[in-house]
Amino acid sequence: MLRSTALSLSLLALPSLASATPQGWNPLLEPAELAGFLQAGEDIRIIHVTGDFEAGHIPGAAFSPYAAWRGGPNNPGALLDEMDYELEAARVGLEADIPTVVVHAGANATDMGAAARVYWTLKSLGVQDLALLNGGFAAWAEAGLPVSTQNVEPAASDFMAEWSDAWHISTDEVATRAENGAARLLDSRPAGFFEGLQWSIARPGTVRGAENLEFEAFFDGNRMVDASRARAIADESGLTEARDLVSFCNTGHWAALNWFALSELAGIDDVRLHAASMAEYAAQGHALDNEPSRLTYLVRSTRRWVEGLF
Repeated sequence: MLRSTALSLSLLALPSLASATPQGWNPLLEPAELAGFLQAGEDIRIIHVTGDFEAGHIPGAAFSPYAAWRGGPNNPGALLDEMDYELEAARVGLEADIPTVVVHAGANATDMGAAARVYWTLKSLGVQDLALLNGGFAAWAEAGLPVSTQNVEPAASDFMAEWSDAWHISTDEVATRAENGAARLLDSRPAGFFEGLQWSIARPGTVRGAENLEFEAFFDGNRMVDASRARAIADESGLTEARDLVSFCNTGHWAALNWFALSELAGIDDVRLHAASMAEYAAQGHALDNEPSRLTYLVRSTRRWVEGLF
């Protein structure tokens, strides 16, 4: 049910205030927290990255499709040119010094990976204050907060990117660390991928020396756990005091969730995302752990092809 209230009007006419981090801001906002900031007149940018934006969205938000932040079909996790990111950020009115909330549809934990990947990209581009909406737009609507179907084109900004590699690691660097054991390599995928029993865009197996930390460990249903629980999970896994942590998956989507949980919630320094992940790593021919034999690989590939016919 769509709502039209005083709050919805205030969200559609946000004032332009001097940039400042709202008191109580944190990287993972609950719907009521975001609504409270907006009711207080905080200047916040909101972008939806998945879902049917025209069917309903947070009033005042802009739509910035996930595809605009991703590589092509052969390597979806690959980084775009900095100018591509800059143009998209400017198109939807983002500013480096204005707090930004990234919203996904809220379908499931995987859906939140899109928002986490965009969050990581915006942080790398220099946006100072960022947050994900826990539970996404579905949680916002379920909380009875205002929903709009008015698609207003946002005023473009003069966003200028200042890319930082502080949270990024290249495929070549990952390969070096796999050889010398200098990093904790965290495979964020479900166990079947880690064990070489499943695969999608990449050949089966995992990076040499990697360990499995499934992204769903940081979720309760389609909501991410809070900072204290994320810290506890990291501590249970021996990661709290670790350095040089690398999160990867197939295309840097699920891995963005682990990066967010460890870096932004658990507060662990030096967590980096292998953006291109296994799609690029395996394609470059690097040796893998848990890689099935050629015969096993052929049998499994044939079986998947046959199953796809029916």
